[in-house]
Amino acid sequence: MHCRIPRFILSWLFTPLALLADINIANAATSCSPLLSHTFPRLQDEAPQNLCQYQGKVILVVNTASFCGFTSQYEGLEKIYAKYKDQGFVVLGFPSNDFGQQEPGSNKEIADFCKNTYDVKFPMFAKSSVSGSNPNPLFKMLITKTGTTPKWNFYKYLIDRNGNVIDSYGSMTKPSSSSLTGAIEKLLGEKSQ
Repeated sequence: MHCRIPRFILSWLFTPLALLADINIANAATSCSPLLSHTFPRLQDEAPQNLCQYQGKVILVVNTASFCGFTSQYEGLEKIYAKYKDQGFVVLGFPSNDFGQQEPGSNKEIADFCKNTYDVKFPMFAKSSVSGSNPNPLFKMLITKTGTTPKWNFYKYLIDRNGNVIDSYGSMTKPSSSSLTGAIEKLLGEKSQ
């Protein structure tokens, strides 16, 4: 003999659960900081990527170039990404041709260079402007919030788990520098609000 539960009781039981799920989805969407509320094409295939997926992580945003004296920093960026990613850290790379025309290639050429030369696994986005009169929307906000414009390739902005810009670092600051890794470790030890 089967026990059948009337539909009106089932709907009465599951409606609150469905509403809670909707509320959680809405809260996740609204909890994204304005700084991360941007979508950029992924470098490898130009698929749109919303930066809100990184909310709650410690983020290092870096403008990159393939033919620069600092290009070898890709190796250091990949190392700190690998070291801290399981603790909630991510590097976001933004190739740009703004400085010295040192990123002249197409998105595919840049992606191939990053993969084949440095085995870059951290997220990279399509080539865009990061300075001048028309920086991409993320860099425009980073510049406004810090009062600091990237001065060359491999300029870095550190963002906490709540989407607040904490500091910026010049191109001369290596990814392995104690000032940068110390700040990353400190932020990783803090909980998001």
